Amino acid sequence: MSGSIEQGTSQMHGNTHILHFLVRIPRSMEDVWSAVATPEGLGGWCTAVDVLEPRLDGAVTLRELGSGRITAWDVDRVAEYTLGAGGRIRFHLERGGDEECVLRFTHESQGERETESGWRTRFERMIAALEPPRTLPGQEPTRPLPGQFT
Repeated sequence: MSGSIEQGTSQMHGNTHILHFLVRIPRSMEDVWSAVATPEGLGGWCTAVDVLEPRLDGAVTLRELGSGRITAWDVDRVAEYTLGAGGRIRFHLERGGDEECVLRFTHESQGERETESGWRTRFERMIAALEPPRTLPGQEPTRPLPGQFT
């Protein structure tokens, strides 16, 4: 079972570039929350995290995207990072059934530094990182590596 990434939308409002994605992930909200709101989670699919103070107005540094503050923090639902030149990145999680999470993603930035295809590639890595380990018939499941999602 794998997730799906709906066609992203890209808009320009003046010099502000706005990307939106809807990503359906066949995992619990708690698993997806860990992927978007912890250093290990973000580092596994998006970019290395140098600083992440998990609270409203906490400091955040996402290595490839920039440094700034956490501008929205609703545990298990919303994580929003405003990163100076990197723009504003918002992850909004919703339950999509018993075992599915819907991620509504928005990235606002000045100019067009981050592309739709770049974020699509990141979300493909996220879905792959969140997939449960595969086992062959008669084989014991392997233990996850440190930082790997189960």
